[in-house]
Amino acid sequence: MLKQRSIKKSVSATGIGLHSGKKVNITFRPAEVNNGIIFHRVDCIPIMDLPAYASYVVDTRFATVLQNNSIRVSTVEHVMSALYGLGIDNIHIDLNGEEVPIMDGSAAVFICLLKSAGIVEQNQSKKFIKILKSIEVGEGYGINRKYARLEPCSSFIVNFSIAFDHPVIRSTSDYIEIDLFQKSYIHDISRARTFGFMQEVENLRSIGLVKGASLDNVIVMDDSKILNIEGLRYEDEFVRHKALDAIGDLYLLGGPLLARYVAHKSGHSLNNKLIMSLLDSKDSWEVISYEE
Repeated sequence: MLKQRSIKKSVSATGIGLHSGKKVNITFRPAEVNNGIIFHRVDCIPIMDLPAYASYVVDTRFATVLQNNSIRVSTVEHVMSALYGLGIDNIHIDLNGEEVPIMDGSAAVFICLLKSAGIVEQNQSKKFIKILKSIEVGEGYGINRKYARLEPCSSFIVNFSIAFDHPVIRSTSDYIEIDLFQKSYIHDISRARTFGFMQEVENLRSIGLVKGASLDNVIVMDDSKILNIEGLRYEDEFVRHKALDAIGDLYLLGGPLLARYVAHKSGHSLNNKLIMSLLDSKDSWEVISYEE
């Protein structure tokens, strides 16, 4: 039987929010079988629970944001991606602020934290979401078209391509296809960092975003080069980070996928539209488990 997973003990860390710039503490706690992934705003009275499901997503402009009543948890995609990468089905995540800390801009710190807490198998079968019929969402036309699609598959394959008009990004591979049942999420995806452009910083900060961004947590580029002294962690780190984001967004379905995800220039918004379209198409998917 392929079993559900949680962690053995609680573990905590402190960081800052990418957009808010505010210091926040995050604590991961073990959870019982079939609990799922639940964020808790422990700075609220009473404590507010925000289940990590696509139906709670209310904003996808520069991060994936969950909301329950008026209470939000922002920038959940990296920690959700890490949880997928470790196969964790059930966990409580306590936050004393609105935004998940950005850490180093990738999922690697969350991977290390969760591994330090110990991964434990639980006596209940893991539930997979199996795609039965292809489903696609998109925006735009011609060379400007963006799309995201889920296709039937007996594995979980991520096929992602990007198109940025910047010399540094154009000099790297703009395409990745990785079978996450065959390759290592931790080795091949988890260390890819978010990225941004100096010419956008002033405008984004004027609308209250990227207040916590720095060379410690973002790959920053000017008109022609990367400003981070250490350079890239992967030769194609940009497209790998977009794949990391997509994995986190798709895990908001409530379980791991059996599917081939194909996307071009997709982001949080299209990923969420794809999930919601899938959930509305009841004959396009089923929940299965492997008892033997």
